[in-house]
Amino acid sequence: MRAPLLEELNKRILIGDGAMGTLLYSYGIDRCFEELNVSQAEEVRHVHEAYINAGADVIQTNSYGANRIKLARYGVEHEVTRFNRASVQLAKQAARPETYVIGTIGGIRGFQKQSVELQEIRAGFREQADALLSEGVNGLLLETYYDFDELREVLQIARALTDLPIITHVSMQEPGVLLNGMTLSQALKNLEELGADIVGTNCRLGPFHMIEALRGIPLPKKAFLSAYPNSSLPDYREGKLHYENEPEYFKKYAVEFRNEGVRLLGGCCGTTPIQIQAFKQGISELEPLESKVVTLHQEVIKVSNSGDVPESSLYNKVLTGRSVFVEFDTPRHLNTANFFKGVKALQDAGADAITMADNSLASPRISNAAIGRLIKDRFDVPPLVHLTCRDRNLIGLQSHLLGLHVLGLHNLLIVTGDPTKIGDFPGATSVYDVSSMELIKLIKRFNEGISYSGKSLKQPTHFRVAAAFNPNVRNLERAVQRLERKAECGADYFISQPVFDKERIIEISEATREVSAPIYIGIMPLTSARNAEFLHNEVPGIRLPDDVRARMAAARDKEEARRVSLDIARELIDTAMEHFRGIYLITPMGHYTMSVELIKYIKEKESKLAVQANGAGVTL
Repeated sequence: MRAPLLEELNKRILIGDGAMGTLLYSYGIDRCFEELNVSQAEEVRHVHEAYINAGADVIQTNSYGANRIKLARYGVEHEVTRFNRASVQLAKQAARPETYVIGTIGGIRGFQKQSVELQEIRAGFREQADALLSEGVNGLLLETYYDFDELREVLQIARALTDLPIITHVSMQEPGVLLNGMTLSQALKNLEELGADIVGTNCRLGPFHMIEALRGIPLPKKAFLSAYPNSSLPDYREGKLHYENEPEYFKKYAVEFRNEGVRLLGGCCGTTPIQIQAFKQGISELEPLESKVVTLHQEVIKVSNSGDVPESSLYNKVLTGRSVFVEFDTPRHLNTANFFKGVKALQDAGADAITMADNSLASPRISNAAIGRLIKDRFDVPPLVHLTCRDRNLIGLQSHLLGLHVLGLHNLLIVTGDPTKIGDFPGATSVYDVSSMELIKLIKRFNEGISYSGKSLKQPTHFRVAAAFNPNVRNLERAVQRLERKAECGADYFISQPVFDKERIIEISEATREVSAPIYIGIMPLTSARNAEFLHNEVPGIRLPDDVRARMAAARDKEEARRVSLDIARELIDTAMEHFRGIYLITPMGHYTMSVELIKYIKEKESKLAVQANGAGVTL
């Protein structure tokens, strides 16, 4: 009679199976793998049999993504119970009397943590776990969890549902550290304390790096240690992923995994029965490791709070008094003479910062980082650089942030970015690997000296983060709620889209009364009646009142249109200065002289208000 799984692990090292998807993919199948439990059951059973023939003692059900959330991508979310029960039945049909069948449940969250709420994950997990347990599995495997919060939540649910063995696998981007900066050693200890019977890691790393991660891991006190490495780093050939498969390499590393205390050894992405057989051969004559001496050389990751970050003069202005920022976009060509002439004029007028969009309206311009550095070197006005989620993937965003820090550009405005369809190259890809909120969190993590993957940056960055605020919506309360969520993510202050309605400015003031972070109200002078109509009818997030459009339409020539536009802007500024300390001037189409006039107006008005306040004994 077969001993229970944990009793068997106490006596010997067990071999798990390899990747289900890799084999199915090699057969030419490229769709929802969990649906195959019903439509192509024989193919799934053959995969199980291949791994058992190769020496696997423990096989997983084909249920990694058989949850309501992932199945919804294929329109089969109503089939959760059917697919999961079928996965157990197929594994049992393939199993030998000595084979252990483990019900597999994969992680949901990856890079985009907040794309799925924990409440939804909990409900989906419970539904899937119930289906697997109802068919009599020998245990549960919770694998490929990049988000430790998610794994902690579902482990507690699983532990409440069953006394069967539970295996928990975290996944790492960097050897030895999780995405949240927690060390692998601490993560496995926490999982053991929460009731996991077998703790370990799978996916992302091949044998070499997984062994490196395990070197500093002591043997668990109560649980057993497991490892399911990838076959190798993937190669991309003719539109498909390929993994190298050298069995002797895996046979050699099986010994090293044993020497680090691993009791359950299987494979993840790219592994096939060839690697599993090599693992089996590698540990065939080895006894489990009973004790392990670990010398920890853990790198200290410096965590810096806001008090440790050198404050920029710009952020001090944000916090301490009235200020005016001017958006002045970089040129779409290489003749920069007029642009820098405009910067000089804006500086002389008294602008407190020059801000530059990140390829506004999805059209290419000179890099705002390059121009920002030149402004920093040549002028006495700080640059504020916009950063969108649209143009760079997660790799490029992190590289760009590191570069901005090295360049000394520490003031950022984070925006989602206009979709590429509205720009000069509508066929270009909009990336959006992260949302604006996730990007704010990433930047704040950099300020702690930790990269997105959890690895130390060796020193913290010093960014101050402004976030975009769009009040030009029907439901202002919802827009303020989004603003508050950005503040929770770490936004230091906010800059609004242009507002063209005095009453709306007052409404914004009332709606944001409880918001502690400073808010800059966007004011953009119009250039003509055509410009007004274009903004009102075609630019997302901008609406103009009827009277503003009528006043612009009544202008008889360019000069009158300019005068009317500046009058409208001054009226908006008057209202904004009654309710907010910050003004954000948006220079229209490079017409910096309009911004210069408005800066002078703001500064003169500010001086008058200061005199009045001093006379009344009030501090502004």
